[in-house]
Amino acid sequence: MGKPLLVVSSVTYAMKGKELLFRRGIRAYVERIPQMGEAGCGYGVYVPERADEAEKILAENHIRVLSRVEQEANP
Repeated sequence: MGKPLLVVSSVTYAMKGKELLFRRGIRAYVERIPQMGEAGCGYGVYVPERADEAEKILAENHIRVLSRVEQEANP
C-alpha cells in the first residue's frame, strides 16, 4: 500500500490543512507530489493514518481536496 496524499490547490492550503489535522489529533505532513498534468500546486498533505477522516475534516473546513493519490512508499 502506498502513501495516501491529499492533493490541494496551493501550498498555503496544504500548510493550513496540516495544522488543522494536527489540532484534531491526526498526523499530517506537507509533501511535494509528482507532476500529474492536472490542476494542483504540486503539494499535498500526507496522512499516514485516518486518511478518510482527514479528507472529511479538510472539506468541512473549506479546504478542497482536488484528488487523492497513493504515492509509492520508500523501502
